[in-house]
Amino acid sequence: MTKTSLPLESRWMRIAHRLVVATMAYNAIEAGVALASGIVAHSIALVGFGLDSVIELAAAAVLLWRLRLERAGADEETVAQRERWVHLFVGVTFLLLAAYVGFEAIWTLRNHEAAAESIVGIILAAASLVLMPLIAWGKLRAATEIGSGALRAEAKETLACSYLSFTLLLGLVCNAAAGWWWADPLAALLMVPWLVREGIEGIRGEDDE
Repeated sequence: MTKTSLPLESRWMRIAHRLVVATMAYNAIEAGVALASGIVAHSIALVGFGLDSVIELAAAAVLLWRLRLERAGADEETVAQRERWVHLFVGVTFLLLAAYVGFEAIWTLRNHEAAAESIVGIILAAASLVLMPLIAWGKLRAATEIGSGALRAEAKETLACSYLSFTLLLGLVCNAAAGWWWADPLAALLMVPWLVREGIEGIRGEDDE
């Protein structure tokens, strides 16, 4: 059977699978670079961004397991159960990250702990700001085609990376260019509302159309 003769849903299932694998590969690199450079620069925003990448990597792995289960021909009840597990996993990890980032950012502001300049972090944030929306768009399209709420939820987590990339980039640039030490923890705090919202929606099993 040729690629063009495959059912439309099957083709989109393969596309979804590849996008999730690509996300995992990029997030593994992103997490390593962000955590290493964040620790060196004492940047809570960079460390928080790196931890978000770790969560996205784990969420993508769980979703990959769920997609492979569906491709293997699992019954609808089993697939629906895995959908709920993925939603719950994504939601809980978002809330845990929100708590960590919020605490560390407030602590940093309270103690006036300035982060060092991080050119590597700036390059990483800029790259993610370009790549993540493209990957998220592909996942959202695939989620619509195959009717997967779990893939849509995970795509929103990828999209969240774009927002986090923007706030991170803004904080790092302000810190490096203007010496605003508070820009880094402030950028981290700006991540918290989004993380909390997505965490609550994930636990409730909600996803915006």
